[in-house]
Parts: sequence; C-alpha cells; structure tokens
Amino acid sequence: MSVQYFRHTLLVVFIVGSSSICSSQWIDDPTIHSHIQKGIDYVYNLSFDSARAEFHQVLQLRPDHPAGTFFLAMVEWWKIIADIDNTSNDERFLSLLEKVIDICDKRLEENEDDLTALFFKGGAVGFRGRLHGNRQDWLNAANDGRIALPIVQQASKLDAKNYDILLGTGIYNYYAEAVPEKYPLVKPLMVFFPKGDRQKGIAQLRLASEKASYANIEATYFLIQLLYNFEKKYTEALPLALKLHQKYPNNFIFHKYVGRCHVALGNWNEMKPIFQNILQRVQEKQFGYGDLIERETQYYLGLYDMNFKNYDSALQHLYRCDELSRTLDKDDPTGFMTMANMKIGMIYDLQIKRDLAILQYKKVMKMDDYQDTHAQAEQYLKTPYSKF
Repeated sequence: MSVQYFRHTLLVVFIVGSSSICSSQWIDDPTIHSHIQKGIDYVYNLSFDSARAEFHQVLQLRPDHPAGTFFLAMVEWWKIIADIDNTSNDERFLSLLEKVIDICDKRLEENEDDLTALFFKGGAVGFRGRLHGNRQDWLNAANDGRIALPIVQQASKLDAKNYDILLGTGIYNYYAEAVPEKYPLVKPLMVFFPKGDRQKGIAQLRLASEKASYANIEATYFLIQLLYNFEKKYTEALPLALKLHQKYPNNFIFHKYVGRCHVALGNWNEMKPIFQNILQRVQEKQFGYGDLIERETQYYLGLYDMNFKNYDSALQHLYRCDELSRTLDKDDPTGFMTMANMKIGMIYDLQIKRDLAILQYKKVMKMDDYQDTHAQAEQYLKTPYSKF
C-alpha cells in the first residue's frame, strides 16, 4: 500500500463520518418528504435525470432549505463516483456545496443550534473534503475534515437518539478504531481525534440501517464495506449486498459486492452468473459498468474457469484483466495485475508450458508484492505449480 493510500484512508474515516449523516433532516411537509425519498432512490439506482427532477421540486417548494441544493449535489457526487477519473463534474459539485454552506450559515446566524443547518453544513464540508481526498489534494481534504468533525459532534449532542445521526457517529466510531489496527502507520495521527469504538460503531450502523429515515441505504452500504473489507464476515455482508442490489439493480457498486461476497464464500456457481451479467452490462456500455469493474469481473471469471479446469477460457479472461490493468494502473501495478499474471503462470504450469510459466513468475517478481506473490513466484520458479 502507498503512503497516499494510508492518508486517504485516514481522511475517509473522518470526512465520511462527518458527511453522511447530513441526509437526515426534518421537513414536516409530506410532499417534500416524498420528493426527497423518491429522489434518493433514483440517485442510488443511478437514474440521475429523474433524481434531479425530484430535488428541483424540493428546491422550488423550499428555496430557503438546504435539502434541495444538497441533494442536487449528491447527484453530481454519484456521477463522480461512477467515473472517478473524470473531473468534468467536479466544478458543479463544489459550486452546489458552497450554496449549501451559504444557506446553512445564514440559518446558523439566527440559531447556532439549528440542527438542519448543522447537518447539511457538516455534510457539504465533508463531501467537499472527500472530493479533495479523491483528487489527492490532501491539505484541503484534511482541513475540511477538521472543520466538519466538530459540526457533527455538536449535532450529535443536540439529538443523540436520532437514527440518521447514528450513521455518522457509527462510521466514525468504527473506522477510528479499525483503521489504525489494520494500518499501524496512521496510529500517531490518531492523537488529534477522539477515540473510536469498533463494536459500538457496528451497532450504531445496524440501527441506522434498520431505522434511519434517509440514511438507511448509506448505512447499509457502509456495513457491507466494513463487514467485507475489515471484519471478513462475508456471510453477514452477502444478504445486505443482495438487498441493495435487488432494490437498486442499476447500481454497479452494489452489484459487484454481491459477486465479491460469493467469491469470498467459495460460492462458485452463484458468483458466475453475477459476473457474467456484469460483463454483459459492460459490453452494453451501461452507465458505471466501465473498465474498472470489467477488470475485476474478468479476473473472477478467470478464477472460476481455472477452478473448473477450463484453462483456455481462464487464460482469455486473465489476459483481458492484465490488458485493462496496463491502462488503468497509471503508477504501480495493482493487486489485480499481479494476481492475474501469477494465475497465468500457474495455468501454464498446469498445461505443461514450463518456459511460459517461468516468464510469468519472473514478471510477478518485478511487480509489487501482493498477498505473498513474491514468495509464491519464487517457489514456483523452483518447482512447477501443481494442484496436487
């Protein structure tokens, strides 16, 4: 892992924790509430035009409320997430966030304990920081995290029992403890932030997932990520991923987590149709189904075919994974490139193509070590890989 990754991970702990709870707000008009709920569902299903139409209705009905502008910014945020290397939406996203902050500041001048203003200002600053982090602007990202955190803390003190607030506090509590455990490099920086509580964070996220009014989907999404990436509790992550994918079938992020969980659990027959469907959507150029998700899909389909001794088909998938990696990995080879080349070498050994296998293992030795690939390559350079 690079130093930049560590920094970005740390920033996400605090900036995400400060930003996500802003989805919670109190509007007593059922018409506006309905527009917001519909718009949120459209956003998560990546139906951006429909989402934008709903949030414009909110803005027209309540121009003095930050909700309409904030959720319009969230449309831009998911467009950014769906194509992370494309910066064309950044300026509009940042402009909308500044409008949210202005609206909130006016409300806070009249009442410093205005919960709605605190939520949305914290969210706007937090999301601004997240974008700075994604663009590797670490100084501005860290500064936004510094600004946003006390806003969240103030809101939490004012209404600690609100389920939507539990999303932000749950994210913070979990990652503030879990990240330093997994990445010791960040431990010295933790002295500047409040102590986390891993188990409390999980409990808070579960409550938010089950009972929050507006933040339940985001809470479920974060639960999937922490259960999959940190806790390695794939049997718990899978039903949550299935739930989100079934509700938002066009969201490629939820879709791929279903496949990832099946892979982690060894559910080969279940994972294959998932990734075949993803590959079909890539070929159909469905929004969000681009090179990044295709690379992952090609790798896992290659593993499937390798597992079932369909070696020629496996090689085609792994070749494509390697080809995509050489375009996507602009700085250093990622785990996908390293593992794809390792698996190609192993298949060559199984096909009794020893010279080609040796070339592959030598390639792996020149790449970054990923999950002990260097040790494996050294071993297979001495003794050909065998399944038995």
